[in-house]
Amino acid sequence: MTTRMIILNGGSSSGKSGIVRCLQAVLPDPWLAFGCDSFVDALPAKMRASDEGIVFTADGEVSIGTDFRALEAAWTAGVVAMARAGARVVIDDVFLGGATSQQRWQKALDGLPVLWVGVRCESAVAAGREIARGDRIQGMAAAQADVVHEGVFYDVEVDTTRTESLACARTIAAHVG
Repeated sequence: MTTRMIILNGGSSSGKSGIVRCLQAVLPDPWLAFGCDSFVDALPAKMRASDEGIVFTADGEVSIGTDFRALEAAWTAGVVAMARAGARVVIDDVFLGGATSQQRWQKALDGLPVLWVGVRCESAVAAGREIARGDRIQGMAAAQADVVHEGVFYDVEVDTTRTESLACARTIAAHVG
């Protein structure tokens, strides 16, 4: 079966967004790109600091509430519907719940062909990128670097610690069926 979705999972500042842009450039067919950051940005402001929404603590931890989960499920179903309708979709996500987060996607995908990609980056390097970006709470990258991969299985893994986004994208593209 032809891959309809590519789902990249990695911690904050691991390099997922750069890889997604490069994938769009190197893959022969057009791919739509969506990410957890754009989903969070689409939430009402009152949900971005609410126990029922999403809360970012001063040390970089993230907690998710029930209203967030309900909207996330609707968003996920919508993204999957686009893939079922014929669009090729690449997702940039952060599996804060590790295997549980992947299982939510698997349930929504229900047999749709997907390429699971792990994006790893040493926590010290990700933390340096986080500081350079200036748009993240310091500590988030280090807190997420390993936990997002716990119990998650991948078809391919890349490590951005010393490998550029384009090389990672080419590695991933070689696995797209």
